[in-house]
Amino acid sequence: MKYKVLLKKSEEGYAIWCPGLPGCVSQGQTRDEAIENIKDAIESYLEVVEELGVNEESAYVEIN
Repeated sequence: MKYKVLLKKSEEGYAIWCPGLPGCVSQGQTRDEAIENIKDAIESYLEVVEELGVNEESAYVEIN
Protein backbone atom coordinates (compact mmCIF):
# COMPACT_ATOMS: atom_id res chain seq x y z
CA MET A 1 0.00 0.00 0.00
CA LYS A 2 1.24 3.50 -0.74
CA TYR A 3 0.84 6.52 1.54
CA LYS A 4 1.62 10.12 0.68
CA VAL A 5 4.14 11.66 3.08
CA LEU A 6 5.33 15.22 3.45
CA LEU A 7 8.87 16.23 4.34
CA LYS A 8 10.21 19.45 5.79
CA LYS A 9 13.92 20.15 6.00
CA SER A 10 15.16 21.82 9.17
CA GLU A 11 18.49 22.51 10.83
CA GLU A 12 18.23 19.16 12.64
CA GLY A 13 17.39 17.10 9.55
CA TYR A 14 13.96 16.21 8.17
CA ALA A 15 10.53 16.12 9.71
CA ILE A 16 8.14 13.73 7.95
CA TRP A 17 4.46 12.98 8.39
CA CYS A 18 1.59 11.18 6.72
CA PRO A 19 -1.40 13.52 6.22
CA GLY A 20 -3.77 10.56 5.72
CA LEU A 21 -2.91 9.17 9.17
CA PRO A 22 -3.36 11.96 11.75
CA GLY A 23 -0.57 11.99 14.32
CA CYS A 24 1.70 9.68 12.31
CA VAL A 25 4.98 11.59 12.31
CA SER A 26 8.69 10.89 12.41
CA GLN A 27 12.05 12.43 11.60
CA GLY A 28 15.55 11.65 10.41
CA GLN A 29 18.89 13.31 9.92
CA THR A 30 18.72 12.59 6.17
CA ARG A 31 15.81 12.36 3.73
CA ASP A 32 16.37 8.61 3.33
CA GLU A 33 16.51 8.05 7.09
CA ALA A 34 13.28 10.02 7.55
CA ILE A 35 11.54 7.93 4.89
CA GLU A 36 12.67 4.68 6.50
CA ASN A 37 11.53 5.96 9.90
CA ILE A 38 8.07 6.96 8.65
CA LYS A 39 7.64 3.48 7.16
CA ASP A 40 8.11 2.05 10.66
CA ALA A 41 5.77 4.69 12.11
CA ILE A 42 3.05 3.88 9.54
CA GLU A 43 3.30 0.15 10.24
CA SER A 44 3.04 0.74 14.00
CA TYR A 45 0.16 3.18 13.52
CA LEU A 46 -1.81 0.67 11.43
CA GLU A 47 -1.18 -2.13 13.95
CA VAL A 48 -2.59 0.00 16.76
CA VAL A 49 -5.62 1.02 14.67
CA GLU A 50 -6.28 -2.67 13.95
CA GLU A 51 -5.97 -3.61 17.63
CA LEU A 52 -8.31 -0.81 18.73
CA GLY A 53 -10.97 -1.89 16.23
CA VAL A 54 -10.99 -5.61 17.04
CA ASN A 55 -14.27 -5.59 18.95
CA GLU A 56 -15.89 -2.75 17.03
CA GLU A 57 -18.40 -2.96 14.20
CA SER A 58 -17.01 -1.63 10.93
CA ALA A 59 -18.17 -0.95 7.38
CA TYR A 60 -16.78 0.41 4.12
CA VAL A 61 -18.23 3.38 2.29
CA GLU A 62 -17.62 4.47 -1.28
CA ILE A 63 -17.19 8.13 -2.19
CA ASN A 64 -17.87 9.15 -5.81
